[in-house]
Amino acid sequence: MSRTTRLSPSLLRAAAVTGVAALALTACGSGSGSSSNSAGSGSIKVGLITKTDTNPFFVKMKEGAEKAAKADGAQLMTAAGKFDGDNAGQVTAIENMVAAGVKGILITPSDSKAIVPAVQKARAKGVLVIALDTPTEPQSAVDALFATNNLDAGKLIGQYAKAAMKGKTAKIATLDLAPGVSVGVLRHNGFLQGFGATDKDVACAQDTGGDQAKGQTAMENCLQKNPDINLVYTINEPAALGAYTALKAKGREKDVLIVSVDGGCTGTQAVKDGKIAATSQQYPLKMAAEGVKAVVTYAKNGKKASGYTDTGVNLITDKAQAGVTSKDTAFGLQNCWG
Repeated sequence: MSRTTRLSPSLLRAAAVTGVAALALTACGSGSGSSSNSAGSGSIKVGLITKTDTNPFFVKMKEGAEKAAKADGAQLMTAAGKFDGDNAGQVTAIENMVAAGVKGILITPSDSKAIVPAVQKARAKGVLVIALDTPTEPQSAVDALFATNNLDAGKLIGQYAKAAMKGKTAKIATLDLAPGVSVGVLRHNGFLQGFGATDKDVACAQDTGGDQAKGQTAMENCLQKNPDINLVYTINEPAALGAYTALKAKGREKDVLIVSVDGGCTGTQAVKDGKIAATSQQYPLKMAAEGVKAVVTYAKNGKKASGYTDTGVNLITDKAQAGVTSKDTAFGLQNCWG
């Protein structure tokens, strides 16, 4: 799903005024944007800040953090923005968590650059800060990053698409995220690398924000521009399902190959149903669980997590192609999120 969207400074300022209440933190978890996993007042406190608390990806991430905190006897404090892009709210959440005495903060940055000053202030006070899913810019602004290798996720579906096309001349449409957003750029570039193509080989490129309705509109625009499109890469599965809807309306759903990234349960079911040929599945629960464990370790012995930890990706399809490692939708549905 779309998890990184840049908003204008004016919108962010408005969010700071209207959305702060949703990110207030208390030990008992009051408010729509916070909760806790109580384990006693003397337990290790761990903070989790996600972009929103409604996106299924982040719901699963929170679930993973809660299970890990309970297993380690830690207290989990959580906060989430009212919308994807609420940097001001995330800054407030960091400040509140530091004041509450957390030993570490796990964060999925809404704005990879704008969040850096707040992260630096937290680290200066001895708080371990780990980015989940989305790297900060620069990545070194945090102590560590636990995330999918989005370039590799893109390469996997690019390699799959190349094999599935079986020598056909590809007329490619790419339904992307938004300009300059690292997750979208890496997946897009990975797909092209895996397929052995460049942007010059793309017949139509449209941004969708990872939204299903926008994915449908983007696909309609691409078909109008080039009716011969036979391969569609999408930033995520909602965009892929939008593309499928547009193709079906034109009677093209069976002769256009759609590939995607994410591995949510709805998207994985769409692979099983034949609407999407393949998707690269990532694992938000694992990102959060490993992040909590890293904070607990730091609290106990002072050892800090560092660098990048790849939390893995698998290609999910029921139409395996020679030379491309994949798992079927039975595995995908057992390990999906949402």
